[in-house]
Amino acid sequence: MTQPNPGALLHAALDAAARGWHVFPLRPGSKQPALHGAAQCRTTGDCADGHLKWEQRASTDPQRIVRCWETSTANVAIATGPSNLVVVDLDVAKDKNGSGTPDGVTSFLALCERAGQPWPDTYTVRTPSGGMHLYFAAPPGTRLTNTAGKLAPLVDTRAWGGYVVAAGSIIDGAAYEVTAPWRVAELPAWLCDALTQPPKTVASSSIAPPRNASRRAQVALERERAAIEAAPEGKREETLFKAARSMGRFVAWGDIARHVVEEAFQGAGEAAGLKAYECRSTLRSALNWSIRNARPREAE
Repeated sequence: MTQPNPGALLHAALDAAARGWHVFPLRPGSKQPALHGAAQCRTTGDCADGHLKWEQRASTDPQRIVRCWETSTANVAIATGPSNLVVVDLDVAKDKNGSGTPDGVTSFLALCERAGQPWPDTYTVRTPSGGMHLYFAAPPGTRLTNTAGKLAPLVDTRAWGGYVVAAGSIIDGAAYEVTAPWRVAELPAWLCDALTQPPKTVASSSIAPPRNASRRAQVALERERAAIEAAPEGKREETLFKAARSMGRFVAWGDIARHVVEEAFQGAGEAAGLKAYECRSTLRSALNWSIRNARPREAE
């Protein structure tokens, strides 16, 4: 079992920064940001002009990094957006009941085969759970954001609004390890196309089409996302569940696309400390129920 070591974690943070990747600390042995949230912000230091989130506070400054990690066993996170990265997260199936769900590696390999492309040679990190992070340089002029299952089951992506745990970090005694120390390849064009294709939506046959309600849905989405990110330990999954239930009616009415809600809440849930598969499962069940049972807009 690997034990956290301040020197090794400092080296991991400095190594990432030397590559031009913006880093910030996670709680020791965790994937959860160690930085304060908006509710605890005292508007001092970096936040003197207003609260800054982890994406804004991530840094490549070696002096700042040394001050943060020289005596700390904080894990290291890479803010993918500011680092001009797109990371493909290939997760492992968590279903213990033998449902036959393919893991992320299998799903991604199938994507490559369908596109007629080889498995990309790029910087790769193995996660403690047995998954993979494939690092790519973000395409210039295209601002990509996080996705959850858009490409295939158990294939997520992290870009603007997201982060990944860096190599050298430790979860449950196991380290994130570099398995392919090659240069970071450009995001393949076929993969960029798949990420930028607009999703197919299915109109509800029982709910009237939206009538200038998109602004209301967006405000509700932002409010619920903030609640998820600020949820205390022990209340995070419940908060995510209630938020998805609340937004389901907007999806049913056609005011907002389901994938927008899923991507926003997936990122918020993971940022709050939930595991990726926990977020996916909770979102799926809560949204399915809410959409199925949504009352017509006129009845609200």
